[in-house]
This record gives sequence, structure tokens and C-alpha cells, in this order.
Amino acid sequence: MKLISWNVNGFRALQRKMDVYQWMEEMGADALCIQETKLHQDQVQFDSPGYFQYWNDAVRKGYSGTAIFTKQKPINVTYGMGIEVHDQEGRLITLEYENYYLITVYTPNAKRDLTRLDYRLEWGAAFTQYIKGLDQHKPVIFCGDLNVAHQEIDLTYPKNNRENSGFTLQERNDFSKLLDEGFIDSFRSLYPDKKGAYSWWSFQFNARQRNIGWRIDYFVLSKRLEKCISDVKILKEVVGSDHCPVELDLSLQNA
Repeated sequence: MKLISWNVNGFRALQRKMDVYQWMEEMGADALCIQETKLHQDQVQFDSPGYFQYWNDAVRKGYSGTAIFTKQKPINVTYGMGIEVHDQEGRLITLEYENYYLITVYTPNAKRDLTRLDYRLEWGAAFTQYIKGLDQHKPVIFCGDLNVAHQEIDLTYPKNNRENSGFTLQERNDFSKLLDEGFIDSFRSLYPDKKGAYSWWSFQFNARQRNIGWRIDYFVLSKRLEKCISDVKILKEVVGSDHCPVELDLSLQNA
């Protein structure tokens, strides 16, 4: 099974740059989970024969939003966490299958001046409780832009960013607490020492060409699925956003 996650930084903008459906087909994606759609579903025309579509739009138009395009129809779909204060920005879709849950998630950004850090941490604590609850029933696979570089190896200039959004100790600890509840960062489970592996680059200073970046896009799995991972790839050659897609190849027959 091939799963792909991508913060597209505006789905309509991406459509102007590439044929998204053709790309999914060429990649052989069983599911494409996207974040930051920046639209309401009725604002876009996207035909995807062979894929079921699920969208979660923010109340505010042109902001946030998530979607999943999947070949396999789920047995249940949930939008958000069921907590009103956290469910206004279209940040979460959960697909339930017979043997696992698949989730796309777009974690709130703490903002450059950290004015949203407190909310970011509240959201993170609630999300951890949410996936812990699901994990009690069946394994969880969640992916998306988590807006945090977890370790120093996950960004180019860790010393210069310790007080910056996405690399504060509070945000990193929030992610550590989540992993401690029985989840794994699939990329680091395979490549614990791999440097220069980034999924987001600033549009400024030729950052992408110079590979001055951050790894903030993840596939996180229930630890009991670790043996099912075939590979995890960062598809940095795929352009169209300030993020690149990340791919998880999984064999659930090994579960």
C-alpha cells in the first residue's frame, strides 16, 4: 500500500501547476492525504475516477483545510476531533478501515511571534488524546504537516531557531509526548541518522535549491505497525508547493 501526504499550500494553485489526478495515477497512490487546501469544496472542480474524495473545509474561506483521495472506501469517516473549539479550521479527517485508521492532519502553526503557541499546545494535547483513543480499538496511521521539527537533525539551523515557531522546546516536547504514547515517526524509524532530509523550504533566499529546510511533514504510526513499513520517502523532486510530498510504503499483511 502506497500512501502520500502533501501540504499543497492551496489546492487550486496546485491545479494550475500540475494535473493532480494524473500525478496520483502515475505515482500509484492508494491514498493522497493533503493539507492546506485553502478552499471550500464547492470552489473547486476535481475529477478523480477510482478515488473517493473526502474534504474538511475551514469555516473561514481560503484558510487551512484538509482532504483525502482514496481508492479504498472507508467504513466510516469523521471530520475533526469532536471538540468544537478545535474543529473550526478543517484540520483533521479520519477514515476508519477494518484493520486501521488513516488520518490526515494539519497542525496549527504557533505563528512567527508565538502568539498562537498556547493554542497550538492545547490542540496538540487534545489530538494526542484523540489518537490514543482510536489506538485502543485498532492501529492508527496519521500523516500531514505537523508544524514541528522534532530533533536538531530535522532542520538546517537548529541553534538559530530554538525560540522560533516550529522548533520551540514546548512544541518539540508536545510531539515527544505523543510518540511516548505508543507511536513512531516512520521516517526516523528507518533512517535515524539521515541528515538533509527536509520537506519544507522557505520561498526566500533560494532555500530549496540550497536545501536549507525543515522536516515538518510526517507519517506517524502505532508502534505495532513498525514491522509493516517497507519504506518512507521524501519526494523532494516534486514541486508545486513550498512543501514536498512524503510517501509511506506499507505492507499490512505483516501486521
